[in-house]
Amino acid sequence: MIQILVNLKFYTMKEITLYIPEKKFPFFMELINSLDFVQKEVDTVTSKEQATKGFKEAVRQINLVKQGKLKARDARELLNEL
Repeated sequence: MIQILVNLKFYTMKEITLYIPEKKFPFFMELINSLDFVQKEVDTVTSKEQATKGFKEAVRQINLVKQGKLKARDARELLNEL
């Protein structure tokens, strides 16, 4: 017969979402990391403006490839870099 003892502790946790300006993020993370009771999950989100700028740049590059002014990259080459 095998006996297994399990010690379970149940904690009530609260979750919040904060939007931190980029220039204040390093200070905020240093502060949060100093708290031993905080469970941290970092999820960075780009602003709508940054996403729009990135999308416009991608479309511009696609158009340059179609015009023959820019060489397209092989998808396998790109995946190998990841």
